[in-house]
Amino acid sequence: MTSDPPVPQERLADWLDDLAGFGADADYLVSLGREAYLADSAQGRLLRNAGERLLIKVATIVERLPEEFKAGYPDIEWVNINRMRNLVAHQYDKVNHDLMLVTLQRDIPALIERLGLNV
Repeated sequence: MTSDPPVPQERLADWLDDLAGFGADADYLVSLGREAYLADSAQGRLLRNAGERLLIKVATIVERLPEEFKAGYPDIEWVNINRMRNLVAHQYDKVNHDLMLVTLQRDIPALIERLGLNV
């Protein structure tokens, strides 16, 4: 088995900057309120779609992060981030919107904070 080539530091920095931006987007989405997020309206559907897309983007970056980098944060549940992404991307009809909102409110900000990224 061959190992992947090392990721250039500037590429890693770009990914981490993107994560910080997605954290800021999640904060904004959450600031609109639970009622707006869960509303049975076009706006509510758009907000839920935006939340799901943010999770997919976060998980896509997490998937790209080098294993050596992730090993420095053994307390982060890297596999669970990918599992949630797969649920959202492939079984969208099974997404629990309350759980998704909790992910946006708690889990994404906790990831950003744990990685020491500024939002």
